[in-house]
Amino acid sequence: MMKSFLLSGLLASTTFATPLPEIKRSMIKRQAPAITDADILNYALTLEHLEDKFYREALANYTMADFQAAGYDETFYNNLKEISADEQTHVSFLTTALQAAGATPVQECTYAFPATDVKSFLALSQVLEGVGVSAYLGAAGDIMNKTYLGAAGSILTVEARHSAYIRSAGNKLSPFPSAFDIPLDLDEVYTLAAPFIASCPQDNPMLPVKAFPSLTSDASNPTLPCPGDTVTFDLGAGCDLTGKTVYGAWISATGPVFVPVTVQGDKVSAMIPAMGINGQSYFVLTSDGSTVTDDNVLAGPAFIEVAPMGAA
Repeated sequence: MMKSFLLSGLLASTTFATPLPEIKRSMIKRQAPAITDADILNYALTLEHLEDKFYREALANYTMADFQAAGYDETFYNNLKEISADEQTHVSFLTTALQAAGATPVQECTYAFPATDVKSFLALSQVLEGVGVSAYLGAAGDIMNKTYLGAAGSILTVEARHSAYIRSAGNKLSPFPSAFDIPLDLDEVYTLAAPFIASCPQDNPMLPVKAFPSLTSDASNPTLPCPGDTVTFDLGAGCDLTGKTVYGAWISATGPVFVPVTVQGDKVSAMIPAMGINGQSYFVLTSDGSTVTDDNVLAGPAFIEVAPMGAA
């Protein structure tokens, strides 16, 4: 259970089985104006650079002895090295694909990861792998080239295996807490990734993304809240909701699930829906109670780990 507290703390420390309803594509966020396949590949490469550096840095900082002292064996450590190698391969592949298409690939940025030991590294690894899965899933529908789509799908499945392994072997959580993974659009993913990016090369291609005001899980929340619980989120500096109509929305594979919110200063409270929100979950604040779009998001997404259905 302590893992979930670590996850919430890491994000807060940055400055940043009933029938499912029919999926309504109009309710799922879409980027406007239209973006190109090169934009999407560079967006994916931006995330892969981040993950690649994250694992390389961690494996340089923490030895096998450090992992053993934290309760992990040699097999686990070697599997982390394999995950790191996968991320390096993804960077190489996407870079080559962009160059072959005549586009300029983005270069690695400078990052600020708040991990300070093996446990906090694994907690943040879980967040990044989960966001990576949601990023590829959310972008897939916008890729026009079938070859690129197939390649992105291939990376997605590998990232999902990384995520499941880190969740179960690393953090002792369910490897598959939900029947569906959650698609996130470009701006939602960038909002979650931006706090870890300190700076980027000035000649990197500009990406059609923006970060929304930050929203983070409050430290007072249960270590692993359950569906039906009320949880609290912290608004980032400069996000003033005074006088605004505010709705809360949990992002799901079948469209947003809206819930009432209570706003008190920089604190926002909302209930986790009784059904359909489990595992690595995302919550946004919007000015519209029927759809979630880039134009009406007020803050978020916030990350929070929700217990699987039926967990005590």
